[in-house]
Amino acid sequence: MPRLARVDVGGEIYHVINRANGRMQIFNTEDDYLLFENLLSEAKELTDMRILAYTVMPNHWHLVLYSRKGGDLGLFMHRLTNAHTRHVHTRTKTIGSGHLYQGRYKSFIVDTDKYLLALIKYVERNPVRAKLVRNCENWRWGSAWRRIYGDKKQKKLMDPSPTPLPHGYTKWINTPDNKDDLPVIRHALNKGVPYGRDRWVDAMVTKYHLESTRRAAGRPRQV
Repeated sequence: MPRLARVDVGGEIYHVINRANGRMQIFNTEDDYLLFENLLSEAKELTDMRILAYTVMPNHWHLVLYSRKGGDLGLFMHRLTNAHTRHVHTRTKTIGSGHLYQGRYKSFIVDTDKYLLALIKYVERNPVRAKLVRNCENWRWGSAWRRIYGDKKQKKLMDPSPTPLPHGYTKWINTPDNKDDLPVIRHALNKGVPYGRDRWVDAMVTKYHLESTRRAAGRPRQV
C-alpha cells in the first residue's frame, strides 16, 4: 500500500503520534519519561520548533507542533526519535536488537480556533480516557500538568497557542471531549488528512496535493 503524502511546510500546526514497536511499553519508570521530556526540550532548542501540547503515554506519545519553516517538522522528529531510540537501546543494552518504534510517525495538519482547541483537549485528555488518572493535570508526563503545576523553567517547554486556551482552563480540560470530535480527529490521524473547517480542508487539499475523498463517514459540513 503506498504511503500517504506527508505535509512538512512552515506555518502549519501538526498533530504527531508514534507508538512503540508491537505496542510494547517503553516508558516504565520516572527516568524513562524524564529522558523523553529532556530530549523533547533539546529537539525544540535545536530546531526552534513550537510545542503547543503533548502527552507521553506508556507505549506512545502525542505532540501538537507549530512549525516555522518548511522541513522543520521532519528535522525535529528525526532528532527526537533518533536520539530517543539511541538512548533507550544504550540504557537497556539492546543495541542492534530491533526497532523501538513501530515505524515512521503519523501526522496531520490542523486548523485553528475550535479545531485546535479540540485537538489540544484530545491530546491532554489521553491519560483520562485510558483511565490512568482521574484529572488531566494528575498525569505528570504531559502539557496539562506543566500548565497547572509546572515551575517557570518547566513551562518554557510550551509555546503560546495561536488560539488562546479558554478561561478556566482547568475546568475546561477536565470536561469530557465532544463525542463528535473524537471520530473525526482519529480519522484524520489514521488517514493523514487535514482536520478543520471544510473550506479550510479543501484549501489544504488543493495547496498540498492531498487526497480529497478521505473524510470521516457522516461528517457534517462545516464552514
